[in-house]
Amino acid sequence: MRAVVVGAGIVGLTSAIALHRSGIEAVVHEQAPEIRAAGAGLGLWANALEVFDELGLGERVRGIGRPAEMYFRDHAGELIQPSGFSADDHRYLLVHRAKLNDLLADAVGRENIRLDSRLVGYDETDAGVTARFHDGTTVEADVLVGADGAYSVVRSLLLPGSDAVNHDGHHAWRAVVRPPEGTTIDRAVIVLGEKRTRGGYVPTADGTVYWLVNQFDADPLHGTPKEQAAERAAFLDTTGWNPALPALIESTPDEQVLHNQIMLVPPLPRWVSQRVALAGDSAHALSPHITAGASLGVEDGLLLARLLASSGGVADALTAYERDRIPHYRTVNELSKRVEDAATPEEFAANYVAFSHWMISR
Repeated sequence: MRAVVVGAGIVGLTSAIALHRSGIEAVVHEQAPEIRAAGAGLGLWANALEVFDELGLGERVRGIGRPAEMYFRDHAGELIQPSGFSADDHRYLLVHRAKLNDLLADAVGRENIRLDSRLVGYDETDAGVTARFHDGTTVEADVLVGADGAYSVVRSLLLPGSDAVNHDGHHAWRAVVRPPEGTTIDRAVIVLGEKRTRGGYVPTADGTVYWLVNQFDADPLHGTPKEQAAERAAFLDTTGWNPALPALIESTPDEQVLHNQIMLVPPLPRWVSQRVALAGDSAHALSPHITAGASLGVEDGLLLARLLASSGGVADALTAYERDRIPHYRTVNELSKRVEDAATPEEFAANYVAFSHWMISR
């Protein structure tokens, strides 16, 4: 069996690795001229680490990460500890997204990745699927996997009119930097602030620090991304207890501050056709307030590979995959919405750990 995977992000590369380990030939096509990852720090929860363990990559992934815990403080610095959960429900691994992408690309084998290869269409029949690329080349395969993110070309072809939409008023700012002189970062601090802000910082494995600021229902933005981040960081500290976050933001070169209007993929009526399947953000781009998009997405790739290897045919495997994933992500969206709609920091923290508990223990 032969698969074409569209997208060389974390989910696309993980899908290709899982397909290879299931005895399925897989080639990844990436529209960019190089392997690259937008973003900075990335949290991997226990469910994602189990996927990488099964694929023989767990030790290498842990080797580029740093264990961390997701506990929240309020804007006055008070620690919030919801009752009824264990320490395991708060633990995750922080990795640098670009380093993880490189590790996965090496595991796929660079010879199995086609760069500057932009999908423009596909044709499917009972016998297979033909992927068409911008340079006029075509590739024959048994299955095509769309793991090309929130702005997925595969999704737009499979489900016209399913474009990602703005999560209105929801913005994120982040960067990875060296702590400035005089600022010591020896633990993670994540804060639920005033005016629907969240943010803080987490030390990484290589001595750098990942800082982030998010806001729901933000007013119209003014100034540079760095100024926008600094303005919102003030809502995370009303008593002067946490000068490290403003210092990290101030020390970050303007061009290194990443700003995103958060985009969402609304729930889809289907994920597959007879020979095409969606995985990761192309099917379910989520709000980053639950920090679980990658952890959930890599599960898609592993499940799809398992079903393709064990089913009687591609169409049956894709039907089983969709039958599993759509209800699964219905629950994800319900739990995510509870976190987003929380009226207080305490309610946010309780709903958040309830989500992480469900995700890693089901």
